[in-house]
Amino acid sequence: MRPLFNVPGIGGFAFVMGLISGYPVGAKIVADFREKGLVTQDEGERLLAFTNNSGPLFILSSVGIALFGDTKTGLLLLGTHILACITVGIILARFSKKNKFENSYDTIKNKFERKNDSQSCNSENITFKNLGEVLTTSINSSISTILLIGGFVVIFSVIISILNQTNILNNLSTLLYPILNFLNIDLEFAKPLLSGILELTNGVNLVANIPTKLISQNIVLSAFLLGFGGFSVLLQVYSIVSKTDLSMKKYLVGKFLQGIIAGIYTFLALKFLPFLNLDVVQTSSLLDGSSNLNNAFNGIYSFFYDFGIFVIAIILVIFIFKVFNNVYKLIKEN
Repeated sequence: MRPLFNVPGIGGFAFVMGLISGYPVGAKIVADFREKGLVTQDEGERLLAFTNNSGPLFILSSVGIALFGDTKTGLLLLGTHILACITVGIILARFSKKNKFENSYDTIKNKFERKNDSQSCNSENITFKNLGEVLTTSINSSISTILLIGGFVVIFSVIISILNQTNILNNLSTLLYPILNFLNIDLEFAKPLLSGILELTNGVNLVANIPTKLISQNIVLSAFLLGFGGFSVLLQVYSIVSKTDLSMKKYLVGKFLQGIIAGIYTFLALKFLPFLNLDVVQTSSLLDGSSNLNNAFNGIYSFFYDFGIFVIAIILVIFIFKVFNNVYKLIKEN
């Protein structure tokens, strides 16, 4: 964890549990770390940004199998989702604080707090006498988290329904038209994409059910929504970390960056791994009796086209990194 993400080794527990359990378990664990003084404020904010992720059960079962009807799509979305969160963690580590005095002070402080915690744990070992109390506390915490998640999903589902019935959602979705046109994406995705930005589950469902021959567009946009998480998850995380001194600025920037990177990774995988692409391609133009010379020209053109797409994607990733660097500096100055 330290060489890659510049966080203590205990952050590995938050990272793994966040990937296994899904939103917002990673945020809850990081908040507990900060309350116990096991991580610094900067480490906690960076951990928060890349350890709170969608779970494999949701991505593989709900999205991959139930919505797209294909196991390969679920595995693709899960793989790019994990790679994107790792990439964000590495990027955030580059912009971490380098103050040696602060780090040494926090290290000494954490050592004393860990010592006190270990002493308190040793003095209050779990036995059959207090096992019921421990289980009760654990169950109550789990139920409260489940109710929190369900409550936010219901609230945002109602909000989306109200915005849809009043045509406000249609008017707001027009703001996405320039971006979709620039990316050559069907404008029918504007409204579902906006719904997903508000609430993840409903948005992914709407995006996946848009009928199109270019199913890769549905998959790439779903990858973005899974990485970003939506404002519903954002408020879930805020309600959890509000009792700590952790800021949500790095989390918001990190999740938006993760959504974009996940979309880019998914696009590249679909483009250069043909067995993953489910697009319905018209083959009539390939049956017109063209000459070998035309076929050779088409092959050369296809090669340079794919190479150009790859170069543009790399340039786009570098541009995103530059923008993130400037935004991070502004946040740090404020």
